[in-house]
Amino acid sequence: MSPRARRARARALHLLPLLVIVAVSALAAALAGGPAGRLDPARAWCEPSAARPLGCGEAGVDLVPLVASGELGAIGLAVLVALLGFAVGTPLGAAAALARGRFDRAVDRACDLVQAFPSFILALAVLSAVRAPSRLHIGFVFALTAWAPFTRLALAQTRVLRDAPFVEAAVALGRGRAGVLAKHVVPNLLGVVAVQLGSTGAAIVVSEAALAFVGLGPRDGVSLGGVLDQGVAAMLRAPHVLVVGALAVFVTSAAMLVAGRAAER
Repeated sequence: MSPRARRARARALHLLPLLVIVAVSALAAALAGGPAGRLDPARAWCEPSAARPLGCGEAGVDLVPLVASGELGAIGLAVLVALLGFAVGTPLGAAAALARGRFDRAVDRACDLVQAFPSFILALAVLSAVRAPSRLHIGFVFALTAWAPFTRLALAQTRVLRDAPFVEAAVALGRGRAGVLAKHVVPNLLGVVAVQLGSTGAAIVVSEAALAFVGLGPRDGVSLGGVLDQGVAAMLRAPHVLVVGALAVFVTSAAMLVAGRAAER
């Protein structure tokens, strides 16, 4: 097997857990045949059975469609915000490092400022002012800070690349800064910066669940954090709800981390 084929196989294996979760969750949500939060009070807190493999939560909500829809929403939000942060932060960091001087220092200090302030606290402050938060609001808040780690990596990598012989040769031949950035710098740092996608996605999955746990999740209540909230409230009489919620958050965030390694060269 050639090195290229081995790398392609490794990338596919890293993406496989996340793809399996998405496929299984989409199938479970489709087979539910109704809204994920449908209630059946007669089955409140019932234990797992053949009819309901994960059991039921508060007011008899079936945990299978609830967890499946929560995972799909969390993964969709994490992927969207991580890609947005990657698309904004990578060229910003590369352009700043290539420009040097004040622009380089200003972007570096902006990253310090954003990363020094906990994004979860920012989310609490912003979403508490929203009467009925949606995933759009949550995604917007996360996007305010998601660019910073990508920018930091791009800054560091470009500071090395800008002194590379092939970059200096391109500048000596009269190629403009935009051309050097697009053709020589950004393509050579994508592999390093893209690894951050997995870490950012996993952090968003956990943060979205934490926000829902404290009551600032999506207005429809379909969230992994909502399952955790139900589980904590009924920890003694229905411990399976807490176990299901915790495992769902762990498996989803771990799959995002593993998927991020697919970007490694």
